[in-house]
Amino acid sequence: MKNSLISRIPIILVFTLLFAGCIFSSSAPHTKQRKYAFQDPSLPVDKRVSDLVSRLTIDEKVAQMLNSAPAVERLGIPAYNWWSECLHGVARTPFKVTVYPQAIGMAATFDKNSLHQMADYTAEEGRAINNESIRNGNTDRYVGLTYWTPNINIFRDPRWGRGQETYGEDPYLTGTMGKAFVTGLQGNDPKYLKAAACAKHYAVHSGPEPTRHVFDAEISDYDLWDTYLPAFHNLVVNAKVAGVMCAYNAFKGQPCCGNDLLMNNILRNDWKFTGYVTSDCGAIDDFYERHKTSKDAESAAADAVLHGTDVECGNVTYKTLVKAVKDGLLTEQQLDISLKRLFTIRFRLGMFDPPEMVKYAQIGTNVLESPEHKAQALKMARQSIVLLNNQNHILPLSKHLKKIAVIGPNADNDLSILGNYNGKPSQLVTALQGIKAKLGSGTEVIYEKGTDFVGDLNETPDFTGVVNNVKDADAIIFVGGISPQLEGEEMRVSKVGFSGGDRTSIALPAVQTQLLKALQATGKPVVFVMMTGSAIAIPWEAEHIPAILNAWYGGQDAGTAIADVIFGDYNPAGRLPVTFYKSDSDLPAFTDYSMENRTYRYFKGQPLYGFGYGLSYTTFKYDDFLAPLNIHTGKPVTVSVRVTNTGNVDGEEVTELYLSHLGLKIKAPIMALKGFERNLIKAGESKIIRFEISPEDLSLIQADGSLKEVPGKITITAGGSQPNEQTRATGKTIGKEANIL
Repeated sequence: MKNSLISRIPIILVFTLLFAGCIFSSSAPHTKQRKYAFQDPSLPVDKRVSDLVSRLTIDEKVAQMLNSAPAVERLGIPAYNWWSECLHGVARTPFKVTVYPQAIGMAATFDKNSLHQMADYTAEEGRAINNESIRNGNTDRYVGLTYWTPNINIFRDPRWGRGQETYGEDPYLTGTMGKAFVTGLQGNDPKYLKAAACAKHYAVHSGPEPTRHVFDAEISDYDLWDTYLPAFHNLVVNAKVAGVMCAYNAFKGQPCCGNDLLMNNILRNDWKFTGYVTSDCGAIDDFYERHKTSKDAESAAADAVLHGTDVECGNVTYKTLVKAVKDGLLTEQQLDISLKRLFTIRFRLGMFDPPEMVKYAQIGTNVLESPEHKAQALKMARQSIVLLNNQNHILPLSKHLKKIAVIGPNADNDLSILGNYNGKPSQLVTALQGIKAKLGSGTEVIYEKGTDFVGDLNETPDFTGVVNNVKDADAIIFVGGISPQLEGEEMRVSKVGFSGGDRTSIALPAVQTQLLKALQATGKPVVFVMMTGSAIAIPWEAEHIPAILNAWYGGQDAGTAIADVIFGDYNPAGRLPVTFYKSDSDLPAFTDYSMENRTYRYFKGQPLYGFGYGLSYTTFKYDDFLAPLNIHTGKPVTVSVRVTNTGNVDGEEVTELYLSHLGLKIKAPIMALKGFERNLIKAGESKIIRFEISPEDLSLIQADGSLKEVPGKITITAGGSQPNEQTRATGKTIGKEANIL
C-alpha cells in the first residue's frame, strides 16, 4: 500500500521532501531541527543575521538591546549576557582562573608579544568557562564571550584611580599594547572570533571618579586628535576590535554615548566601525537624570540609539524604546541597525552553529590555570617590575643572609597583588610568601606589618617596637605603596590622600615615609618594594633609600617575581609607562583635560623618574645608530642601532625610539615614543635592533585633526629610557638629526 502510494507521488515532490528532511535533521542551538535560514551555517553571516532580525517582534528586539538579553524560545535563540570582564585574566567568574599583573603592570613590560600571548591564554580560559556554562545552562553575567576590555583611556593624571586599568600615559604605547591584546583575545580564525574585545571608554574619559556622571570634558581639537583618539583609532581601524564602550561623561555638551562628533562623525562615518557599541553601565540613565540633555528616559533611549549605541548596560532606559518607536522618535528600522550589529557578533562567536563546527567550542576546563598560563603570569610579573634605585649595587641580595626582616602593609596583602577587575586563582603568592620560599632554612625571615597604608592623623606613630625587632636583621625589605582597596572605580573611600576612588595627593602616605626613615636609621640595607596602580611621589625615598622596586599589582605570582628580582634570579627590565612626578605641585588641576604640561610629551619640568625609565643589574652600550639624513614624505624609514650588554650578567633591554620635531611654529610634543623592542641580550653579546618609522609616525596633528608630514628638522633617538639626562637608565641615548623633505 505504501509503495504504491509513493510511486504515484511526483518525482519533484519526493526530492522536495528529502531536501526538507535534510534541513530539519541538522543540529542548531536549542533546536533539534533547522527551521529558519539563520540556522543554516552555510549561508553568509549577513544573510543569517537579516533573517533572524526580521523574525523578531518589536518587543523582542528591544529586549535584545539590554546587556542581559533574554531567550527567544520560539526561535531557539538562547539568552545571553553581554557583560564579561578580562582586564588581566578572566574576571569575576565562579571558576578559578589565571590572574596576570594589573594592566598598568603589563604595560610596564613594554613587551607586545608577551601581552598578545597573555590575551590568547585569557580567551582560551574564557572559552572554557563559556563552554562549561552552556553545558550547565548558565547564562549569567561574567560567563559570556564579549569582554569589556581593554581600557585604553590615556592615563593623563596619576590621581585617577582607574588609571591602573590602562596601559599608561602615552598614545603610542597604549595603542600598540591595546592592539596586541585585541588581536590575541579575538584570535586569527578567518570565520570565528575566539572572544570579542571592547575598547573603552570612548573617548575623553579619565576621572575624576566622583563626578564622572555629570562631568563635561572640554578640550582642544588638537588634544582630542593628538592624545585621546589615537589608541581608539588603532584598535578600531587596525586591530578590528569587535566592540566599543562609550563613556559616562559628556564631551562638549553632549553625553559620550549620544555624541555627534565622537559617535556618528568619527566612529561610524570616518573610521567605518561596523562592530557593536555598548554604553557604560547606567550611562544612558545619566542623559536625563544627571546631564539633563534629555527630558526623559524615552528621549534618552532614542538619542543613544540614533548615535549608534547598540546595547545598554542597564535595565531601565532602553525598555522605553518600544514607546519611542510608537511615538515616532525613531523607526523600527533604526533598531534593526543595532540588532544586526549585535547578532553579527554573536554569529561570529559561533553561538548559532553546531559546536562541532566551532573549534573554540571544544576547549575544556582543563585549560583553566594550565601550567603554560601560570608560567605566563609569572613571566609577566617579572617583566613588569621596574628597578628605580640601586645605589651601591645593594641588589641583588645574597640568599645566604642570616636574618631578613619583611615589613609593610603590602608585604602579605593578597588583595593588592590581585588589583581590580580581577579573577580568583587557586593559589597566590604574596611578597612575604615569595621571599620565604626563596630562602633556605639557614635564613630567618621575620615579618611585621608595621603600619597600615595611611595611618591615624590623630596619633603620632611610634615605631620603636618595629625598629627593635628588626635592628639586628642583615637586610630590611619594606613592602608598601598603595592598594586597590584605596584606588579604583567610584569607591566609598575617604582617607587622607584618597577620595571616591581617586587620589587627592600623589605623595606616598606620610606614615610610610616616617617608618622608612626609622628603618633607614638602623644603618641596615633597606629595600623598598612599592605596589601601586599609578605614579607615587617619593622624593625623600629616592634620595635616601638605596634600592627601590616598583612592583605594581603583580597578579597571582607577584611574590615569586619580587623575590626573583630581589635575590638575583631575574634581572629586571620593566619600564615606567607613566611619569613619576616629584610632587603634587607638578600637576595641573585634575579636572583640566588639557595636555598642557602633562605627561612626558608636554611636561616642562623635571620628573623624579621619567616615562620609559628602568634600571638593570647589567649595563648596555648603544652605538652604530643608522638613520637617513633626509626623509622623503610618504615613505617609511628604517633605522637601526647596535645594543651591547657590557656587564657581567645576561639581561633584557627595552630599546625605545623617540622623535622630536625642531623649530616648529605649530604645536607638537616635546618628544614622542614611536617604537620599542624588548630583547634578551647575554653578557658580552650585541644585537642590532631595527625600527620602521611610518609616514604616520612622522606626521603631526593639524588643526582639523588630520595628520600631515611637516617639512623640517627632526631628531631621532634610541636608548634604554626616555632621552632626558636626569632619567637615563640602562644605556646612554644615541640620536641623529634628519630632514623631512
